[in-house]
Amino acid sequence: MKIIAYSYTDPLLESSPDRGDWGWEVDRVYEDLGKPDSSGRSQLQQLFSDCQTEPADYLLIRRLEELGDTVEEISDRLNQLEVMGIAIIATEQPYTSENYPLGADLLNLLHAIQRQQRSRRIRQGHARNRLEVAPPPGKVPYGYRRGKGKYTIDRSTSPVVKDFFEHFLLYGSLRGSVRYLAKKYGKKISVTTGRRWLTNPVYRGNTAYHNGEIISNTHIPIISKEEAAQVDRLLRRNSRLPSRTASAPRSLAGLVVCAECQSHLTVTRVTQRNQDKEYLYLRSTSCPQRPKCQAIPYQEVLEHTIEAVCRDLPLAVAGVNFPQLDAIKNSLGQAIARQQEILAQLPALIETGILDDETAKLRAYKLRTEISTLEAKLAILPPVNLRSVAQAVSIPQFWLDLSETERRFYFREFIRQIEIVYQNQELKLQIIFIF
Repeated sequence: MKIIAYSYTDPLLESSPDRGDWGWEVDRVYEDLGKPDSSGRSQLQQLFSDCQTEPADYLLIRRLEELGDTVEEISDRLNQLEVMGIAIIATEQPYTSENYPLGADLLNLLHAIQRQQRSRRIRQGHARNRLEVAPPPGKVPYGYRRGKGKYTIDRSTSPVVKDFFEHFLLYGSLRGSVRYLAKKYGKKISVTTGRRWLTNPVYRGNTAYHNGEIISNTHIPIISKEEAAQVDRLLRRNSRLPSRTASAPRSLAGLVVCAECQSHLTVTRVTQRNQDKEYLYLRSTSCPQRPKCQAIPYQEVLEHTIEAVCRDLPLAVAGVNFPQLDAIKNSLGQAIARQQEILAQLPALIETGILDDETAKLRAYKLRTEISTLEAKLAILPPVNLRSVAQAVSIPQFWLDLSETERRFYFREFIRQIEIVYQNQELKLQIIFIF
């Protein structure tokens, strides 16, 4: 029994199947690689020629539409294969030539294929636009407008987006930045929309497509690469905190847990009637102990926290393996440089005729997406000046001169969790740093 397989692959939309993907022991695979302006199927013609001299028993294909560009072509080639006595099995469609003889059922299937081909042509059009690094279809992100084949800054709305990012970078609070936007500009957006703004590659000068691929440096950004990396760090940091504590006004909110019952402590405010003075406490709202853990004066925990950070932070930073971190950064930087060198060589390869224009565009697109992926990995690494920052913030006066909002920002930059321990009625803290 002889089994052969045939595939027609458009490199803009998919990759060629591996030999093991067919699920059968295949004697020979015929593969045609389509190009954006070519539908040639030379290997399919070779298949028909070989079967004239040595017929096969089974032909495996992924989908019937790979046999031609029109329903007429597909129907004609199915007819030729049937005349040669070759049984056809489509691995990605409910079709075998034994179950679908030429007739009404096959005609319905061919009409379905016609609709799929129409959809495929639309996707091919979008793919060609990606090769030209053109923006994807759909609504343009707020702050931009469509220019000549790329996004351009909308000078009337981009300052609003810029101010939103600057507020988030300053205070690290998404909800606070959303409220700030509504108060200052009357621009009301939801928290979900605000989060999409913070993670939208377009504001970073990159173009993102629906297939998940990103190409860097396609237009003028609203925020710099350094600001974008800081935004990502703040979002990762806030994701570790309990819900709604990211925008809480107190610097210790969301960081303190009881070492005994492991429940988070919330900041509660106590006032006395006819008096302006308020008292702040850290209290557990879900303590399983009986009696429950007692409330702790907020100011006392804050003072102990500042003292512990100034004492322990330099030691924690000293334990970070910076040579290994530098090696990772250098490796990523070298990989980016290599891809950029290859990208710079493509125009010369087109001039010498080694690559045609369409193949070069496809190669350039893949190189740009690979560079974007490497740059994203580089951006999530911690800053190199961590030691100098640790020395600066290890001075008690630094913390005392900050407002609660500013203190909240720096605490969350370094601290993952603060565990409170009571020993012999004495308050002790154990600080768990992020690194």
